[in-house]
Amino acid sequence: MRTCGYHAAMNTPALPVIRLKIERRSTHPWIFQKMLEKPDVRPKPGALVDIVDNTGVWVARGFYNGHSRIALRVLTENPDEAVDAAFFRARIAKAVRLRRETLRLDQVSDAWRVVHSEGDGLSGLVVDRYGDLLVVEFFSAGMYRYREWIYAALSAEFPDCRFYSFAEDHVQKQESFDLRLPPIPEPSIITEYGLKFMASPGSGHKTGFFADQRDNREFLARFTRGARVLDLCCNSGGFAIYAKARGEAAEVVAIDIDEQILEIARRNAQLNHARVRYVQADLFPWLRDAAARGEQYDVVILDPAKMTRDREQVIPALKKYLDMNKLAMGVLKPGGVLLTCSCTGLVSEEQFLDMLRRAAFYAGRTAQVFKVSGAGGDHPFMAHVAESRYLKSVFCRVD
Repeated sequence: MRTCGYHAAMNTPALPVIRLKIERRSTHPWIFQKMLEKPDVRPKPGALVDIVDNTGVWVARGFYNGHSRIALRVLTENPDEAVDAAFFRARIAKAVRLRRETLRLDQVSDAWRVVHSEGDGLSGLVVDRYGDLLVVEFFSAGMYRYREWIYAALSAEFPDCRFYSFAEDHVQKQESFDLRLPPIPEPSIITEYGLKFMASPGSGHKTGFFADQRDNREFLARFTRGARVLDLCCNSGGFAIYAKARGEAAEVVAIDIDEQILEIARRNAQLNHARVRYVQADLFPWLRDAAARGEQYDVVILDPAKMTRDREQVIPALKKYLDMNKLAMGVLKPGGVLLTCSCTGLVSEEQFLDMLRRAAFYAGRTAQVFKVSGAGGDHPFMAHVAESRYLKSVFCRVD
């Protein structure tokens, strides 16, 4: 909705006004620094502002940050909608309804994403639920500045919940805010498709558990009965444990370079009475040695950490994906199943699939893709904001 001139929402104090250099013709919630006129008085990072275009027409309301490349994060395009405690109650309640009423996730798990930033109309905020523990991650100064409204809205949806809040160091530096980390909370034991996992925020691995692969873990377990399974970059052991405890695999080997996360994975295996052999190793030399020994597996999972946040490093990241996928195929039996994943948002699905084609070529194999998936429905993305879609999970048979 556009109006001639501008005004603050009814019954709210007037907000600072930020003027664009252009007419706004996009509904994307990000507006970059280069698109703004320099304000006479620059509001503090995370301040609420009204936004007008170069003709003086009111176009939106959101958070301003003169220190960030993303200078404006649009929250509403309704001039009569105040961004206040009631706004956050309504947005967060709507997000919870999607998970509980539409997706019915409570029937499957008590671990799911409550708020997925732009995907839920709350740019710069991510909230994950792990039983009674809510992990709140701030990606913008504005969300951090108005965190008490967020906590109140979440408490209304999850009475008696515990909170743990954090922001990565590079985000705090880019957004110019300082979050002092609270004490590490007691881990939460969550249930997913009948299996149990420990979520341990503050452990150095965000939560130690990633709910975004929930449906992919369940789907993979359909192919592991009686199989020899290799889980590369296993993290807290999700795929490995599904393969053994739910998929009835004959043998599961799980590799990760980080001994600390492997300790969590071992505890998760014990929670599910799942026999998994965990190995602390760098996957590149380990796979080369395994291929030299003639080792072969029926199912291989490759789910590495994010490769880059820098657009200039996308090509090197794709090269690394190619190398690890080629090596993974080298220990996969003919006709075996490969699940290969990328959580690097800057790598598109098209680029990832092209990498997989080239990896198969260099490995002397053929990859027959039978499913391309992503994060679960609790990680929604708006059709006009593709940046929220980050996870690629490709299932293929390799001959």
